[in-house]
Amino acid sequence: MTKKKIDTLLVDVGREKKYTQGAVNPLIQRTSSVLFDTVEDLEHALKTHHKGTLIYGRRGTMTHFAFRDAMTTLEGGAGCALYPSGTAAITSSILSFVESGDHVLVTGTAYEPTQSFCDHFLRKMNISTDYFDPMIGKGIAALIKPNTKVLFLESPGSLTMEVQDVPAIVQAARQVNPDIVIIIDNTWSAGILFKPLECGVDISVQSATKYIIGHSDGMLGTAVSNARCWEQLRERSYLLGQIADPDTVYMANRGLHTLAVRLKQHEKSSIHIAKWLAQRPEVSEVYHPALPSCPGHIYFKRDFTGSCGLFSFLLKTQLTSRQLSDYLDNMTHFKMAFSWGGYESLIMEIQPKPLKILRQYNEPLKTGTLIRLHIGLEDPQDLIEDLDAGFSRLRGRN
Repeated sequence: MTKKKIDTLLVDVGREKKYTQGAVNPLIQRTSSVLFDTVEDLEHALKTHHKGTLIYGRRGTMTHFAFRDAMTTLEGGAGCALYPSGTAAITSSILSFVESGDHVLVTGTAYEPTQSFCDHFLRKMNISTDYFDPMIGKGIAALIKPNTKVLFLESPGSLTMEVQDVPAIVQAARQVNPDIVIIIDNTWSAGILFKPLECGVDISVQSATKYIIGHSDGMLGTAVSNARCWEQLRERSYLLGQIADPDTVYMANRGLHTLAVRLKQHEKSSIHIAKWLAQRPEVSEVYHPALPSCPGHIYFKRDFTGSCGLFSFLLKTQLTSRQLSDYLDNMTHFKMAFSWGGYESLIMEIQPKPLKILRQYNEPLKTGTLIRLHIGLEDPQDLIEDLDAGFSRLRGRN
C-alpha cells in the first residue's frame, strides 16, 4: 500500500472502528471504574492494559486510546502519554528520567515555565540545570557531564524563534553518552511540520492546547516516546497521577482532522505579514523561521515541512507604558492572551524596557520592544491594517 500523505493521514488517524463503533468520530467514554465479570477477565486486563485493554479510568478509556494511537502514528513513536496541560507533559517527562544528584541540560530559549520548573522544583530535588545557546550544535558535547541524564530542546525557541540543529545536537550528545534521554518541546510544529524522533530524539512533547485542539477551548499535553523510553515514561507518568479528561481528548482527536488545512492558512498568512513587517521602518528585526533573517533558518529549510502562525518582531524603540497601552489596547482584530494556536489572532508585548527576556545564555543585549504575534484565520489584509493603525498610533505618541 502506498504510504499516506500527511493530509490524508490526519483525516484517518484515530478513527478505527473499535473507537468509533460506526460513527464518524470516536465515542466519548467517561468512566472511573471498569467492571469485570470474572477473575480471569480482571487478570487479563492487568496483563494487557498497556496494550489498550480497559482497566481503570486513570489508565485511559477508548477515547484516550484513539487519540494516543493517532499521536503515536503521526509522530512515529512507540506510545503516547497524555497530560492535563503542555506544562504537565514537560515536567512529567523530565521527572520520569531524573533523580537526586542528576544534571540536566536545557536550551536557553526554552518556554519560561520549563525554566522555572528546573530552577525551582528540580533544584529542591538536588538536580542541577545548565542552559546553553540554542545555536550550539555539536558544541553540546562539551557540556555533558557524567551525571547528565536529560537534554531538553525546544525548536524553534520560545519568543525569538531560534531553530536548532537538532540532528547535530543529538549526534554529538549520543557520542558522549549513548544513554542520555533527549526530550524536545515540539509544540510549534504541531507534531507534523517536524519529526524529531526521526532525528534521534527520544520524546516529543507538545501542548495540544495549541494547534491540535485549535479553538482555544481546552488544555492538553502529549508526549510521544520511542521504544527505548516508552515504558518508563508511561509508568512514571501514571505514578505521578497524570491523566486528561475524555471530553478534552475528544476535542483534540477531532482537531487533528482539520489540522493540515488550518496550518496551511496560518503559515500563508503569517509569512505574508512577517514580510510586510520586515519592510516597516518601525521594525528592526522579524523572528520568523521561514524568513532567511531568522537564526537557524538553514535548519528550518532542511528539517521542517512548513511553518505555523507564531512569530515575533522587535520594534526599534523602547515603548513607554503609555505608548504600549495605545498600541495594544486599541487593536481591532488582535487580542491579548497568554496562549496561541487557535483560530484567532493574538498579540503580546514581551518586554517594553531594554530587551532582557528570559534567556539563560550569553547573547548581545538588544534594545527595543519585543512583540509576539499569533496569526489566526482572519483575512491577512485586515490584520495588516490593524498593525498599520497601531504604528500610526505610535507615531502620534512620539
